[in-house]
Amino acid sequence: MTSQITMALAGNPNAGKTTLFNQLTGARQHVGNYPGITVDHKEGRLEHKGRKIAITDLPGTYSMTAYSAEELVARDYLVNEKPQVVVNIVDASNLERNLYLTCQFLELGVPIVIALNMMDVANDRGMEIKAEKLAQLLDIPVVPIVARSGKGVDELMSAALQVADERRVFSSRDIPYGDDIDETITAIIQKIEEAQFLTHTYPARYTAIKYLENDEQFIQIGREASRTVAMDIEQLVERVSEHTQKTLDVYPEAIIADHRYGYIKSIVRQGVVTHKFDSDRLYTSDKIDKVLTNRLLGPLFMFAVIFGLYQFTFSWSELPVSWLEEGFGWLGGVVESTLPEGLLKSMIISGVIDGVGGVLGFVPLIMFMFFGIAILEDSGYLARVAFMMDRIFRIFGLHGSSVMPFIVSGGIAGGCAVPGVMATRTLRSPKERMATLLTVPFMNCGAKLPVLALLIGAFFSDNQAQYMFLFTMLAWVVALLAAKLLRSTVLRGAPTPFVMELPPYRFPTLRGLLIHTWERTWQYIKKAGTVILGISILLWALMTFPGMDQHDLASFENTRENIVAAYPAEVAAELEQSETELSEAAQKLQNKLLEIDNLEAEATLKNSFAGRIGTSLESVSSIAGFDWRTNIALVGGFAAKEVIVSTLGTAYSMGEVDVEESTSLGERLQRDSGWNKVVAVAALVFIMFYAPCFVTVVCIAKESSWKWATFSMVFNTVFAFTMAVIVFQVGTMLHLG
Repeated sequence: MTSQITMALAGNPNAGKTTLFNQLTGARQHVGNYPGITVDHKEGRLEHKGRKIAITDLPGTYSMTAYSAEELVARDYLVNEKPQVVVNIVDASNLERNLYLTCQFLELGVPIVIALNMMDVANDRGMEIKAEKLAQLLDIPVVPIVARSGKGVDELMSAALQVADERRVFSSRDIPYGDDIDETITAIIQKIEEAQFLTHTYPARYTAIKYLENDEQFIQIGREASRTVAMDIEQLVERVSEHTQKTLDVYPEAIIADHRYGYIKSIVRQGVVTHKFDSDRLYTSDKIDKVLTNRLLGPLFMFAVIFGLYQFTFSWSELPVSWLEEGFGWLGGVVESTLPEGLLKSMIISGVIDGVGGVLGFVPLIMFMFFGIAILEDSGYLARVAFMMDRIFRIFGLHGSSVMPFIVSGGIAGGCAVPGVMATRTLRSPKERMATLLTVPFMNCGAKLPVLALLIGAFFSDNQAQYMFLFTMLAWVVALLAAKLLRSTVLRGAPTPFVMELPPYRFPTLRGLLIHTWERTWQYIKKAGTVILGISILLWALMTFPGMDQHDLASFENTRENIVAAYPAEVAAELEQSETELSEAAQKLQNKLLEIDNLEAEATLKNSFAGRIGTSLESVSSIAGFDWRTNIALVGGFAAKEVIVSTLGTAYSMGEVDVEESTSLGERLQRDSGWNKVVAVAALVFIMFYAPCFVTVVCIAKESSWKWATFSMVFNTVFAFTMAVIVFQVGTMLHLG
């Protein structure tokens, strides 16, 4: 056979599903060692024994009951796309919990192969698992593998191809659920088969079970298909539900879950799993967690880890950052001395080199930050951070699952708000999800890192790591307070319980760390070379045109002529002979002419479209310490936060006093009379918390609605500006500048 096989990977979060996907397809896709990394399914292609396979990596999910977006995506794909084989990745070291999802696949009747992953971890824990016995009892292929090393993967693919080729009809598995539930299932099946109710999509028994589990999606689909049949089924479910509550004080879905686990235990205890030693002993991960998740020591260690990450990032990146600054300065000098005066020269120096160069100059810092975060992710420590933060998050009306979106968005500086917003899909409570979705943009994403690094490096260079740590903690505090405000007003509601699996600690592989670091760094570089370049050139144009009218230009030219006329002719001639050393009089003349050049450049910028916008906002922004140049950069930041650095670079390069002197943007800001430490802190606070970038706003609208996206822009900007005003006014009053 030469036809392409369609295959899906499915399993619990953290069972190694995405690791297997990478192993099979060679896709350089990040694998984070915490639940919820995969939100949308991912696709890849491979060949095995000459056969082409299209493989889909489904979101990690604990069940097929649609409580969350992941479960909906996974189930809808299996039902609608009907892959020829489903590879169910099962964590061998947590066999009973993982087989719960397997039971639901069996009930759905999908063609399935079990990939018994993490056999090495199971062996380390003293567990001996007989894959052949498990395969015999479940009547499906079971292949032991170690996805990280690739052990057993070829055998797994061969078994999967065999299932696909056999086109075996997998009937749904009949797990007994007790007399009351089984009688109701039989009655519902009878009604379903009589009316052919949803039978073209789902097995009748599976539909009956979903109704008994109170699956909202099924109930909605049923009502749309046939309201009469749906109501009859709902009455049967309501009747048995009232009976089980009166007699057993439980709902049918709880009984179904209990019997599934009972079915799993009956299989596992038939010689599938044996223990070489005491199964209740503490494993290495448990021993480490007794310290790292301790109520007192855990948070202290967490703060130490984050601070250490910043110390590592700034100390190791300082030298390469300075090299890049010097490199871009040298490049600007070459262009300055090579190209003739004109718009092309201005665009290349101010729009490209000072704009994009200002962003690319922070690549080493971004790279070291991503490398440190990759270690925390892949080792499993970030899952512990989520576990510890749950107690704090509940105080502010959020859920433990909210922690991961915060971290992904830049809770440990360097993330991105877009995947952070998308990660809120794992939250089942709509109000907790919305509160999380609206506050994750407060985190210090990778786009804000260059701005923070620029201003902290310029005004607080002696304690960069400490200040970065301080602003990270500020982001968390402000985000939580904003969430509390939202949960107490527009999003009021009861909290939901938090359940989370803590994966075992693992040593990250160097290859994985390097791929992860390079991918994120390359995304940053590509963004600087495409989006940021385009916006920088656009902003350069807005800061250049329409320029001054002829009358004003003539006025500056007359001023120059008058200054030159005030000096002897030989002094003016001396300036034209650049190779000779200037006399004191010639130096004075040169400085006066450069001052006029600077005033003309500033007047040109002020008269531009961007300058007019910045100036019009200055009457309001000045109470927060922002002048018209800063306003231009902040307006550009609505498109992308990285643009703030490039726009400041462009604005201040267009107004330099000495055009021959190449200095870094930080030094230019230090020398500018409109900037000081108080203004820097006010600007940092505003940039950290004002409206999310355009891409994030679109993502918020997609995940909720444009109403909430607009609310996010307005609420965040007003909130950020209020904080900036307080910082500037109080700091100025106390003479802290």
